Amino acid sequence: MTWSSSDLHVVHLPSGRKIRARALRRLPPVGPVPNFGLYLLARQPSQAPWPSRWVRWRDFRVPANEADACEALVEAWRRASTERVEVACGGGRGRTGTALACLAVLDGIPPTAAVAWVRRNYDPKAVETPWQRRWVFRFANAGPTNR
Repeated sequence: MTWSSSDLHVVHLPSGRKIRARALRRLPPVGPVPNFGLYLLARQPSQAPWPSRWVRWRDFRVPANEADACEALVEAWRRASTERVEVACGGGRGRTGTALACLAVLDGIPPTAAVAWVRRNYDPKAVETPWQRRWVFRFANAGPTNR
């Protein structure tokens, strides 16, 4: 019930988990719909037709509530082992890339390598700001315990 390797915008984590990452400003890719969506936006999005979670996160910034963001990222990572999980923000680069870097950390990639890993495997311009890069380290050092 996870993403297929042929599905568009799917990032493969080292553990085999697959996450679809995308920009909400663009039409969703043709194909299967997510079983769970994690949406990183300044304002609450309209309700998705599948289970989803919203993290308040302004463009070019870090999450407004770091504890909530950490919990949501752990939930997305856990669900991705058996479900189709989508992570998205408006443009699909900064916030989405930062979230992917955190998911990579959960998956075992060292925080010092997570941003480079996301840029190599998702988008060369992902994780747009210095404070987003620093937030990946804070996330790693917060020691998410709900794995």
